[in-house]
Amino acid sequence: MSQDQTTAPDHAGHGYITAKDDYLKRLRRIEGQARGLQRMVEEEKYCIDILTQVAAMTKALQAVAMGLLEDHISHCVVDAAVRGGPEAEAKIKEATEAIGRLVRANP
Repeated sequence: MSQDQTTAPDHAGHGYITAKDDYLKRLRRIEGQARGLQRMVEEEKYCIDILTQVAAMTKALQAVAMGLLEDHISHCVVDAAVRGGPEAEAKIKEATEAIGRLVRANP
């Protein structure tokens, strides 16, 4: 993710940091699934089998996204809300936009 004005430069405050290793393991597993999908296409496997694996990979990515969103809300948004002011409003807006992107990505 690229840094912009709304992203704090200090990563130590990110809510997911305590589960970083778990997220990395899950993402590496997803990366393996993507390679497996490529191999299935190269080997001209049955369409439905490929689609089944795409659905599994999609579900795995959604689980990572939901975990990150939960961590963000329970840590970053709550901390900003306790402090109040414009940062709280910005964090709520940021979380709402992220939820919107996830909802649009999951029809």
